[in-house]
Amino acid sequence: MKLSRQFTVFGSAIFCVVIFSLYLMLDRGHLDYPRGPRQEGSFPQGQLSILQEKIDHLERLLAENNEIISNIRDSVINLSESVEDGPRGPAGNASQGSAHLHSAQLALQADPKDCLFASQSGNQHRDVQMLDVYDLIPFDNPDGGVWKQGFDIKYEADEWDREPLQVFVVPHSHNDPGVKPRSGWAIDPFGHSPTMTYLLKRAGFSHMLIQRVHYSVKKHFSLQKTLEFFWRQNWDLGSTTDILCHMMPFYSYDIPHTCGPDPKICCQFDFKRLPGGRYGCPWGVPPEAISPGNVQSRAQMLLDQYRKKSKLFRTKVLLAPLGDDFRFSEYTEWDLQYRNYEQLFSYMNSQPHLKVKIQFGTLSDYFDALEKSVAAEKKGGQSVFPALSGDFFTYADRDDHYWSGYFTSRPFYKRMDRIMESRLRTAEILYHLALKQAQKYKINKFLSSPHYTTLTEARRNLGLFQHHDAITGTAKDWVVVDYGTRLFQSLNSLEKIIGDSAFLLILKDKKLYQSDPSKAFLEMDTKQSSQDSLPKKNIIQLSAQEPRYLVVYNPFEQERHSVVSVRVNSATVKVLSDLGKAVEVQVSAVWKDMRTTSQAAYEVAFLAHLPPLGLKVYKILESQSSSSHLADYFLYNNDGQAESGIFHMKNMVDSGDAITIENSFLTLGFDRSGLMEKVRRKEDNKQQELKVQFLWYGTTNKRDKSGAYLFLPDGQGQPYVSLRTPFVRVTRGRIYSDVTCFLEHVTHKVRLYHIQGIEGQSMEVSNIVDIRSVHNREIVMRISSKINNQNRYYTDLNGYQIQPRRTMAKLPLQANVYPMSTMAYIQDAAHRLTLLSAQSLGASSMASGQIEVFMDRRLMQDDNRGLGQGVHDNKITANLFRILLEKRNGMNMEEDKKSPVSYPSLLSHMTSAFLNHPFLPMVLSGQLPSPAIELLSEFRLLQSSLPCDIHLVNLRTIQSKVGKGYSDEAALILHRKVFDCQLSSRAMGLPCSTTQGKMSIPKLFNNFAVESFIPSSLSLMHSPPDAQNTSEVSLSPMEISTSRIRLR
Repeated sequence: MKLSRQFTVFGSAIFCVVIFSLYLMLDRGHLDYPRGPRQEGSFPQGQLSILQEKIDHLERLLAENNEIISNIRDSVINLSESVEDGPRGPAGNASQGSAHLHSAQLALQADPKDCLFASQSGNQHRDVQMLDVYDLIPFDNPDGGVWKQGFDIKYEADEWDREPLQVFVVPHSHNDPGVKPRSGWAIDPFGHSPTMTYLLKRAGFSHMLIQRVHYSVKKHFSLQKTLEFFWRQNWDLGSTTDILCHMMPFYSYDIPHTCGPDPKICCQFDFKRLPGGRYGCPWGVPPEAISPGNVQSRAQMLLDQYRKKSKLFRTKVLLAPLGDDFRFSEYTEWDLQYRNYEQLFSYMNSQPHLKVKIQFGTLSDYFDALEKSVAAEKKGGQSVFPALSGDFFTYADRDDHYWSGYFTSRPFYKRMDRIMESRLRTAEILYHLALKQAQKYKINKFLSSPHYTTLTEARRNLGLFQHHDAITGTAKDWVVVDYGTRLFQSLNSLEKIIGDSAFLLILKDKKLYQSDPSKAFLEMDTKQSSQDSLPKKNIIQLSAQEPRYLVVYNPFEQERHSVVSVRVNSATVKVLSDLGKAVEVQVSAVWKDMRTTSQAAYEVAFLAHLPPLGLKVYKILESQSSSSHLADYFLYNNDGQAESGIFHMKNMVDSGDAITIENSFLTLGFDRSGLMEKVRRKEDNKQQELKVQFLWYGTTNKRDKSGAYLFLPDGQGQPYVSLRTPFVRVTRGRIYSDVTCFLEHVTHKVRLYHIQGIEGQSMEVSNIVDIRSVHNREIVMRISSKINNQNRYYTDLNGYQIQPRRTMAKLPLQANVYPMSTMAYIQDAAHRLTLLSAQSLGASSMASGQIEVFMDRRLMQDDNRGLGQGVHDNKITANLFRILLEKRNGMNMEEDKKSPVSYPSLLSHMTSAFLNHPFLPMVLSGQLPSPAIELLSEFRLLQSSLPCDIHLVNLRTIQSKVGKGYSDEAALILHRKVFDCQLSSRAMGLPCSTTQGKMSIPKLFNNFAVESFIPSSLSLMHSPPDAQNTSEVSLSPMEISTSRIRLR
């Protein structure tokens, strides 16, 4: 019965495919038929060629159909195996069409309604749009008097007669002065992103405070009295993302710069600086201890500053922070500050004619009073505060001192951070689902493991590294080593958690699970030997008798076709799929140096197809009858002796031929130095200039020079010049081809994958950078094109949203560098060029058609911002990128100029996710416990792919309310991305659709039932008033949502 049902399904599928294909042939033939008049009996040569093209086209269609039928047959075999292994559950949330049709040209199935948001957002009026503010501000720097970067502030004595000035003095030691987290406190991040405001709002915060904003912007906002505003997301069609923000007006957050505009006076009210202490006032006038004899004069002096400061705001409620870094760490300071301020407060509050109420308070006390005051002033529903959209980059604290250097400082650790993020997410998801299986089958060895404790520690170490002096690269050398060591140790512990969790999930008989505390049965295929070294691939030892098992994990929420690359000890190798079929393999050389191949290690690459959040088992063994193909090598500018070993290696001496590599989407052309010059997109067969070059920036010869924070260049970037033409190595293979150029400070590789899908449509660029031998230089990769972007470009903010930028001639070069977390792009009416990045770096567009990305910087001096040293602990650093060239359809550049929003294409979103969350290959250790253990051929964690625009941010086990262990619940965090539909999406190669943000929760997981699903705030600290168990989630565009989920 079972067999006949399979044949019925198989036969029906073939019939449908054949009929549909014949229809397509006829349909396309009809549509493409020549429409011009033709004379009887004539058959011009042009039409013969058209006929020949049609025959070729039909042949290609038939070939595609044969492959489709073959894939359907494989699906039926897979189905029969899945019946034996147990049911896989009904279809889930998004996939439409067979998962195996990857070689056919699959069109993207985006609901047209999902395209509306991108076209609508950005049209809404804002009171303050930061892009417009930058146009208005002259960015001059006149002397403002006592407030050097501002202006003289005057007031009338009777201004507070009707409503007294209400002052909240808020002690702080750099950290959040609040008792409960209702208000955000961000006084030391170097520039501010609206992504943070969104996260705070979604976490249940109602207010926030920021400090480090460009001094010219502060002056402009002070003049306009817009220092307090509702910060709204650029993309928000209404006001749901608004959060009330307070911008501190003066130079710093220390006491001399927070009571009022005159630091000389404010410093006299920092009582830690009283004569005889360790600190003094740089302005030469020390504080005086408050006594009955001087309290009147001192109170009036301080109140004068408070009144002047209040003139910059729209209400009579004033915030006066009182603190600095490392303050209030000793009782003596508490006593000094409290005793002296209490006397000042008592005097002011006892004098009705002063019209002031003053007290100590928290930040939330201040905002509560502010809102109460505003409620009384509101007229006709009009808000007292303006709505603002945009961001506050790039920050300058004085003169031309722009803090754009830290965007790139210590890039080794910026890359390590991104790897840690991906590994932690993988560990969280696999651990939680393995935990559920362990509870179901009572696997005590897993339940009693220390995995949750080490997972919690890894979360904290990654969280610690987000500090504004950690991931920024602005800590002292020994502190950097401490951060790096914490990340390194957590990476190792996460590997153990991932290996053990995956092993339990892929086991056929869960009760046979065993765990060795000292090692994992599933081990990563890469190993990092120390906190400051690059990861290296392990060599898998093969034999002809016993296969090695490779378990591959897809951390992506859509099914995926991607290349898996591992190293083995034999070139005669066979890889078997989960169905036992041999897969096509490319065997490439492992290079000891640029010209010498290893005789003990070989790279094996093959195309793997994995279900969403799925594990699949491949077997690797030594075999003479393998379906492997050796890569070929072509060497240019080779003045040394290359050892070829078993590989075909050709020296291209005096070859005038251009260097090219291609796949089914792209043809790339390179110059004789191995640097890319042009690209041809096969979709339209048009060639575009796309030049890659490297540059150096030096530092200024002025007194203040570049350092960890600041970028102060000595002029435009200068081309990287090699003393000799660099050695170039070209690899040509079945799975990928690449061109590697060996410069003195950079090993630069451009690779194309031969994949009919997402990863075939962009160029992978990897740069191994080593500038340990240079002094006061910064190395940059520039990509040049003919795209007429008219001084406009785009960078992402925190990997969450895109912020338009303008290269402004009135600003110095360093001011036009912006942070890039995951991508930057330029565009004109016809094309968009995107650089996608696997690490945070600085980016710019200094001239039309260009994108520049800073890759590393080595600076020998301090830049006087508190670090006290230069940046010269450089490592050999791996930077990874993808370059994507897309065609835009029917765009108007004038609309682009006006719009404050932009969105990546869906292809760009997917490419970025692939780049940051690659397949994770794990090797089953050689010694398996007895009795013999069987593995499932695959394990699907999700029933089907999620909608194309929904990203599963995390599935994070929640801590128990009692003790430090795990609870039964997890936090399911989802993000709905918005994408630009006006970019070509031919052959996306991903069988998923969009669903207007709707998902069925019961159909989400495979082999796991959902007991409860309750919406929560982002941080899990608050529940919406109407929160209840639900079976469907509906995400608004751009929304990140957290829910408590309980599985069994």
